[in-house]
Amino acid sequence: MGESYLSGFGNEFASEDPRCPSALPEGQNNPQVCPYGLYAEQLSGSAFTCPRPTNKRSWLYRILPSVRHKPFTAEPCGDLSESWNDVEPNPNQLRWRPFNIPKASEKKVDFVSGLHTVCGAGDSKSRNGICIHLYACNTSMTDRCFQNSDGDFLIVPQQGKLLVTTEFGKMMVEPNEICVIQQGMRFSVDVFGETRGYILEVYGAHFELPDLGPIGANGLANPRDFLVPVAWYEDRTVSAGYTVINKYQGKMFSCQQDFSPFNVVAWHGNYTPYKYNLENFMVINCVAYDHADPSIFTVLTAKSTRPGVAIADFVIFPPRWGVADHTFRPPYYHRNCMSEFMGLIKGHYEAKEEGFQPGGASLHSIMTPHGPDVDCFEKNSTATLKPERVAEGTMAFMFESSFSMAVTKWGLDTCNRVDKEYYKCWEPLRSHFNPKWKPASK
Repeated sequence: MGESYLSGFGNEFASEDPRCPSALPEGQNNPQVCPYGLYAEQLSGSAFTCPRPTNKRSWLYRILPSVRHKPFTAEPCGDLSESWNDVEPNPNQLRWRPFNIPKASEKKVDFVSGLHTVCGAGDSKSRNGICIHLYACNTSMTDRCFQNSDGDFLIVPQQGKLLVTTEFGKMMVEPNEICVIQQGMRFSVDVFGETRGYILEVYGAHFELPDLGPIGANGLANPRDFLVPVAWYEDRTVSAGYTVINKYQGKMFSCQQDFSPFNVVAWHGNYTPYKYNLENFMVINCVAYDHADPSIFTVLTAKSTRPGVAIADFVIFPPRWGVADHTFRPPYYHRNCMSEFMGLIKGHYEAKEEGFQPGGASLHSIMTPHGPDVDCFEKNSTATLKPERVAEGTMAFMFESSFSMAVTKWGLDTCNRVDKEYYKCWEPLRSHFNPKWKPASK
């Protein structure tokens, strides 16, 4: 099927499956009898009394309501975790080689079974925190869907496209695109081979576009480039049982029902899933000298209650021109009050041409030093500065957080992908200090 979409970020949308014209009630949300004999169900993404700019809700008109299911029972959590004290803190720079994808010939693993928590902080019960997960799978979800009751998923495919079926409709999400499935939305994932990617999960806030300040009205991720699915339903009885998997308070639960949850004939509201193509990002960069801070590459932010401080930012390092004069152009050496988790979708990251590979990751924790490796420093300290394309054919990204994130046992040990030699990329850095240096005469 060809997917179609609605355009915009946070708009008031309305959609109905064309097989059922006029399925949306006219002039009200909850009529005594809905068109086509549907049930009206509201999905709230914010408190009823939130100010209008942050008030999120949608009305779904469905064949059967979500409440018709058997009781939830506990399920094994696998490698999903919210236990941040299972291993001792590790302040070292961490780098992971590309995470393994299970072979379908050895074991069939779907999106939910293939979730692994790498690091995180905070608490889903108190609605304040962050998790970073890796997904690695090879099989589509069949007669089962997933619901995250804890927070929002920002999904970054790295290898293999995802066909994401939601209660709002379908989205095809390919590498170099992202999608966001907000808290409570049920979805199922079809894959087309060995598939891998990254997930940023936030508790207690929703992602929004960053404020642009002096940049003005246009730039970075433009609202019109965000795409929302159109209504699509299936009226399907599943006599063998349809499984709803629910992530709740960091644990996994499941329940059974005898029908597909993707039975929403029409919907309207501003609380929806959405996707975005990273190629559409309008890049801002320095055109004179020095660096602008990497916050200029922010696609989406989940704000904390402190002004200017994010629970998490999603930042990309897209292809662009580098033209700064008298400047060391790669990223500078840095110690940060934020945690920086980086991944690579494709290509090579400019500050570390070797070692940091697509499907791998790095974590530079709060106040842990990081920066260009020795080859990058030496090459760019003597390079002829002329306008040049930077990061062509590449897309690196960063999940940056004000939380001091703990790495899970899976992330440190079980995955067996930590590069124990990472620190050695800085070992050859040598002193260039010359106490006899004099400024050039003018």
